[in-house]
Amino acid sequence: MQLAFDFHQPKSFLASVPTEADEFWTAKQRAGHSIHEISYRACYKPQLPAYFIEKFCEPESVVYDPFMGRGTTLIEAQLHGHRAIGNDINPLSIILTSPRLNPPTLLDIEKRLSDVDLSNGIEIDHDLLVFFHEGTLREIYGWRTYFQQEQLDTVDAWLQMVACSRLTGHSTGFFSVFTLPPNLAASVTSQKKINEKRNQSPEYRNTKELIHRKSKQLLRHSLPNHFWRNDAVLFTESAENTPQIADESVDLVVTSPPFLDTVDYEQDNWLRMWFCDIEIEAGKIWQIKSLEDWVSRMTDVFVELHRILKRTGRIAFEVGEVRKGAVLLENAVAKAALDAGFVPEKLMINAQHFTKTANCWGVSNNSKGTNSNRIVILKKNA
Repeated sequence: MQLAFDFHQPKSFLASVPTEADEFWTAKQRAGHSIHEISYRACYKPQLPAYFIEKFCEPESVVYDPFMGRGTTLIEAQLHGHRAIGNDINPLSIILTSPRLNPPTLLDIEKRLSDVDLSNGIEIDHDLLVFFHEGTLREIYGWRTYFQQEQLDTVDAWLQMVACSRLTGHSTGFFSVFTLPPNLAASVTSQKKINEKRNQSPEYRNTKELIHRKSKQLLRHSLPNHFWRNDAVLFTESAENTPQIADESVDLVVTSPPFLDTVDYEQDNWLRMWFCDIEIEAGKIWQIKSLEDWVSRMTDVFVELHRILKRTGRIAFEVGEVRKGAVLLENAVAKAALDAGFVPEKLMINAQHFTKTANCWGVSNNSKGTNSNRIVILKKNA
């Protein structure tokens, strides 16, 4: 059913849908399980998928995220004893997610760290010395070469994930000199300006020590026995075409799609992708400028979600405000979902009272979508 769409009417497709606004889950930093603590651009807190998993899932449910990012929904699904399926067009997502769904022991990590030889005679890219001390950069090249072996076991995959997450950041816990937060890689030119402004130059960082430290942090909370299920399935497909997932096999979808012309996932992750030797065909990672195009792409995604979702299933589709609140994407979500055969059941607005991210970027509380989650709950049309 095609409907005329006024992009500037905030609730034209949600006018008859109940809206709930509250702080449904905590805004506190690091309130979730420690295994989640890998930074990624525009990711949500684990309390968001936890809320919907607890609300909609029966024992041994199947939980899916078609835009899995750092894997928050999948990890939370396993923490609650459910089967996880994840998809993201960027292979970096699998590198960041898969090792935390089947983590090694700290003892195995320590032994492997002591065994790895990082010495190498590879010619380094001197442009990268704006981020790293030469000694650190040579170790990074050693890790990069080491991870290029054909098949990584669970320990090596873990080391790659942690090393990738520690490349750049704004504290001595990262391999780099002070730079942007770890989920947003500066360009070489921008880093030169940061170094000049701060009158700084990179100091040596011991990469093995920092990988060990971060591993201890990630594994500091014990994992429940039901976490160890080893049946998660991860894909790198475009979200509107996932033939590996059977018809009507998914109980719950919790996801957040690429926001409209807000986040450049490829540019923000360029250094991580270099480190992991990832090259992606131009245009495969969505960077959609037009709202009409965004709705069209999301309609295709919802058609695929309609195929794989059970009749009793639910979708929790999280979006934020863009263009200073002039466009509320929940309205665009409702349009796309209706055209694909879904019915909006509820609009939930989780308005947080505090968030470190907002303060870090100088964003006022609840003013630009940074502090609030807007989630459209969808079910299949009867």
